[in-house]
Amino acid sequence: MIHLRTTKRTELVHVIGEVARIVDASECKSGVCHLYVPRTTAAVIVNEGYDPDVAHDMEGAFDRLVPRDPKFRHAEGKSDSHIKTALCGSSETIWIENAQLALGRWQVIFFFEFDGPRRRELRVKIVPD
Repeated sequence: MIHLRTTKRTELVHVIGEVARIVDASECKSGVCHLYVPRTTAAVIVNEGYDPDVAHDMEGAFDRLVPRDPKFRHAEGKSDSHIKTALCGSSETIWIENAQLALGRWQVIFFFEFDGPRRRELRVKIVPD
């Protein structure tokens, strides 16, 4: 499990290092790494992420795509966060090959906060072949 503390309402947090350390510690040579966020206002995504402006651009794009709006019928103040999470998803599965995450050249793993700042957890399960 990875414990996170977000600092903004919408925030993309680079977590590939923590996930890679868990995979390494598992000594799994081949299998899958399941990632899961047990919340309705945060997500986990695999995306391009080595350019430092990616997080800034994605955070802004999601806020423009689904703005915080008091006119939502589900008016508890975080309806936009629920919609953004539904668009991204609360889980990812990544293959493990040769004891490493089998990601594409530019792919990284992000935790995506939509209702921060908060303390969060990202659950990690390694399943060998």
